[in-house]
Amino acid sequence: MKWSQEAWKRSEHIYEAILKLPFVTELAAGTLPNEKFVRYIGQDSLYIHEYCKVLAHIASRLNDAEDAESFLGFASDGIAVEKNLHAMYQKESTETMSPACLFYTSLLKAQSYEDVAVETAAILPCFWIYKEVGDHIARTYNPDNNPYSDWIKCYSDAAFETSNTRCIAICDKLAEHVSDDVRERMTQAFVNCCRMEWLFWQSAYDDTKWNKEIE
Repeated sequence: MKWSQEAWKRSEHIYEAILKLPFVTELAAGTLPNEKFVRYIGQDSLYIHEYCKVLAHIASRLNDAEDAESFLGFASDGIAVEKNLHAMYQKESTETMSPACLFYTSLLKAQSYEDVAVETAAILPCFWIYKEVGDHIARTYNPDNNPYSDWIKCYSDAAFETSNTRCIAICDKLAEHVSDDVRERMTQAFVNCCRMEWLFWQSAYDDTKWNKEIE
């Protein structure tokens, strides 16, 4: 079994829980309150800014030139697409990271001290979970009556599928050349970041934020 298959099996229950989140179900139905979606987009902008740095850092650590080029592409082309989406839905930037956003980005950046295979595994859920959620919604939603159609189309797009498949392949290749201990740490990083995806959407829906006294 490939590492990616093992990692997905270990985290599939988290993905199933994500599909049940009110943020996801209401977005699919087109009934998600706009203020919740805009709040999410604002936090996602802050997240993407840090995520881009992590992708570039991974590129600098990869020995294979094609793999490094792929990650530099993820950090430029993919981020540009998301920024375009953010511009459609949000006119003003959010200045303060929510606790969930800070938690997630800090977890990703902490992997820079790990084996590059572990750092790479940690960023994969942001590709894979979004692709699966996008495809899940695209199979059932009404594109003519959903204010979030552009978001849904972005994450169910064939180009995003290509990037996701490439990222999975790189992770699997790295997993073939590491010890069992590193491979397990790859899996744990993947599972933890799948949890962060759940937390990110739930936090945006609930408007979980810092107490005014410590903001």
